[in-house]
Amino acid sequence: MRGSYWQTWKLAIKSLLLQKLRAGLAALGIFIGTTTVIWLVAMGEGVGYQAQQQIKDLGSTNIIVRSIKPAGKEAKGDNDRVRRYGILRADYRRFLTNVPTIIRAVQMRELRRQFHSKDRFVDGVLVGCSDNYFELNRLSIARGRWFQPQDHGENVIVLAHGLAQKLFPLENPIGKPVWVEGDVYKVIGQTRYRSASAAIGGSLSSREFDRDAYIPLETLHRRVGDFIMERRPGSFTGEIVELSQVTLTVATIDDVDATAAVVERLLARYHKGEKDYDVVVPKELLEQAERTRAMFNMLLVVIAGISLLVGGIGIMNIMLATVTERTREIGIRRALGATRRHIIAQFLTESVVLTAAGGLLGVLCGLTCKPIFRSLRHLAIVLWPDAVPAVVRELEPRIAPWSVLLSVVIAVAVGVLFGVYPARKAANMDPIEALRHD
Repeated sequence: MRGSYWQTWKLAIKSLLLQKLRAGLAALGIFIGTTTVIWLVAMGEGVGYQAQQQIKDLGSTNIIVRSIKPAGKEAKGDNDRVRRYGILRADYRRFLTNVPTIIRAVQMRELRRQFHSKDRFVDGVLVGCSDNYFELNRLSIARGRWFQPQDHGENVIVLAHGLAQKLFPLENPIGKPVWVEGDVYKVIGQTRYRSASAAIGGSLSSREFDRDAYIPLETLHRRVGDFIMERRPGSFTGEIVELSQVTLTVATIDDVDATAAVVERLLARYHKGEKDYDVVVPKELLEQAERTRAMFNMLLVVIAGISLLVGGIGIMNIMLATVTERTREIGIRRALGATRRHIIAQFLTESVVLTAAGGLLGVLCGLTCKPIFRSLRHLAIVLWPDAVPAVVRELEPRIAPWSVLLSVVIAVAVGVLFGVYPARKAANMDPIEALRHD
């Protein structure tokens, strides 16, 4: 029995080698489809992993409370031109007083400002924050230092890497003055480069840390205040916002949902129906990202599976042509005692050999996804340095073992599925009629 199987495989390979070009073209469709499955899933896994890491950077045990501007109506305010909205310092104190599961709370206020040093003017973001903002956002110091307790209320500033490079391109910024719309601050530190965070769904917007400048929150309250005015021809509009964001940290991930619910109730109670805040739980975003990645991978597999389907149709077409050309051979084998089962096994084996060869070559090509992608990306950066987005620069394909196994299984299954009909057609030929065929 074992010898019979081996003989069938040898005959199948020998028959295919007699028509090398035809067999190669038939296997090419399977090769392309298998490679496509592995490459598309690897790119999808890379994008999904990058998004998940950005969410994890927010902290799975964090609860982010943000101020949002109410749309479609005037917020509570002093008059029609002044809008008061967002998180209050009183809210921050209530969180600490009423929610015992909170182990850390980081408050911040951010404003878009123009920074000035000598003859250089740069637009950036002025961030008033507490000391632990540094640890929360995983910043690191390149020069100087971060805030200390004695700096609270003082006119000191820490510049992000990109902002420091634009204001002080050829000198050390430490100890130098920086003007921020009339106020002057002394530079005490410069952070290292921190890559931007991408936007995540509709819950969190992207953030470019490289354009920030950090001052103590007490300094921001004293020098800038809560009221921000925007002048327009003949009039002005203003906003009163105390805090842009408060990030709360709990001890374990099991406390996140209960704590978020308490925070929501406190805000709803004291904001009296005004939806001028948003509560974001990164844990939920992480779960949503995992579900989205799974759905995305399924879609990619379906798209790549269509390539395998087209390749399978090509193989069936080749096998039908082969059956027609070998009609006399089939008649001779039947006359010499070969059964229909032997004929089916012969042609089905040839079909499987074609798809297996194409599938294995496709796997080998698919495993080169990472080096080929890196080479193409490097070439694109060299040729078009400004055209390659940051997301592509940081993307790394991640080959999923299940995609390799799935592509091989689908390839062999396609060979069996699309080889059955030609094999049965060959087996059902009348031996006498087949022997008369020229």
